[in-house]
Amino acid sequence: MSMRRTTTTRRAMAAVSMTAALAFALAGCGDDGGDEPGNEGSSAPSAPASPSAEDKGDSQQQDTAAGENVDPDAKLAEARGQSGLTLVINQVKRDSGGFVTVQGEIKNGGSSTQNTSNWVGQESALVAKNPNSVAGATLVDKGGKKNYYVLRDTDGRCLCTTAIVPLSPGESASVFMQFPAPPAETTEVDFTLPTFATTSLKISG
Repeated sequence: MSMRRTTTTRRAMAAVSMTAALAFALAGCGDDGGDEPGNEGSSAPSAPASPSAEDKGDSQQQDTAAGENVDPDAKLAEARGQSGLTLVINQVKRDSGGFVTVQGEIKNGGSSTQNTSNWVGQESALVAKNPNSVAGATLVDKGGKKNYYVLRDTDGRCLCTTAIVPLSPGESASVFMQFPAPPAETTEVDFTLPTFATTSLKISG
């Protein structure tokens, strides 16, 4: 083999090697992993995870507590209180999470400002953790002979409206309370809030 042919062959082999190395490097730099499933080495940001069922449940519970989708003009029941107070129930709904939400409005139709501290009931733990609230409300399933009290979290705070300010004449306050759900066959319960008369409620949902 001549010296010229040997040199040419070595140059060709070197060129092929460099081309292959360059192509490999470009392929590595250009791949961001976005179109290749299972590419764990990609540094591209992943898509945000969709909400879990538990998160959705929490979100729905917060929306309900805030009064979402409640018709303020609906009047399912009315209970008279002391000194011109009136509680109008707008919604009583059974939710998939295993609880019943009662929502309504308390209005002062009297001539003097009314304190709201008595609605929390007499239980000292409720009074301490939930001042000026409707934590004293109860549902009574007369058929099942069982009372249902407002739910509480692990810190003893009620799942209900709290920190309700005194109501001046003509003023009103929207309130909600969440209870454990009675059995599915129970569609009607008695509702009681301290200082108000007992009223019958039909559960929807």
